Amino acid sequence: TDRSYRAQILVLTYPLVGNYGIPSPDDCDEYGLPKHFEWTDGISVSGLVVGEVCDTPSHWQQTGTLSKWMEQQGVPGISGIDTRALTKRIRENGSILGRILQNLPSPNSDYKFLDPNIRNLVAECSVTTSITYNPSGSPRICAIDCGLKLNQIRCLTSRGARVDLVPWNYELKPTEFDGLFISNGPGDPIMCAETVNEIRKCLEKFGKPIFGICLGHQLLSTAIGCKTYKMKYGNRGHNIPCIHHGTGRCFMTSQNHGFAVDIETLPKDWEPLFTNVNDKTNEGIIHK
Repeated sequence: TDRSYRAQILVLTYPLVGNYGIPSPDDCDEYGLPKHFEWTDGISVSGLVVGEVCDTPSHWQQTGTLSKWMEQQGVPGISGIDTRALTKRIRENGSILGRILQNLPSPNSDYKFLDPNIRNLVAECSVTTSITYNPSGSPRICAIDCGLKLNQIRCLTSRGARVDLVPWNYELKPTEFDGLFISNGPGDPIMCAETVNEIRKCLEKFGKPIFGICLGHQLLSTAIGCKTYKMKYGNRGHNIPCIHHGTGRCFMTSQNHGFAVDIETLPKDWEPLFTNVNDKTNEGIIHK
């Protein structure tokens, strides 16, 4: 349900998937946000590849099976695949375009493989109207929805903040908020020119604090003049070590991004904040 996966086929390497079943979307918190999902609209991936799917889940909160849930939402999946071998191929060759087929393709098959990153995936999944959470809270945070995860709203509201969730191309009015948050999301940051222009206006005219995460970090970097590039196979998963510049401390992080910021194009008044230990890619910037 993470919208960062929009237009992607997700491969899971764990041997048996669906053991716990699917929880109820009606189990919500005090703000009406589903507790067990990353977003409110159900499945975000375009397809799912697993080694084995469990049709007899066991959990006291489960309301159905993974396969039934996917069927209800019209999302294809395939099992019986050696997903670890497939993952090795992706690791060696980089991210690849793919399709899920019901039959083996014939020698004369002419299947088209369209790169989803040429689409504005953020525009496809962003909210279309503003939504306010914790209206009596303070400070007031404007959150640009590029594919935000619900827990990001919880992290802000749990600290007393009011959160105004706005569309990706919303005309920002800095006099109406105390801080700007730019969320994660799918696709290539260069497709979000309208968002970048709004961020640039805030940087040039107002002294409000700005924080971007994942795609939001890339959009902020683009707004200050940095270039971004598509990674060979992205950083996806938990327990990824990053070094904090200045202190040298190592933080274990959770990541899901296929694009990165070219640190060589960073303006002089900005500096790296975090660097990935594994592949040396930039994972954060900060103004001096």
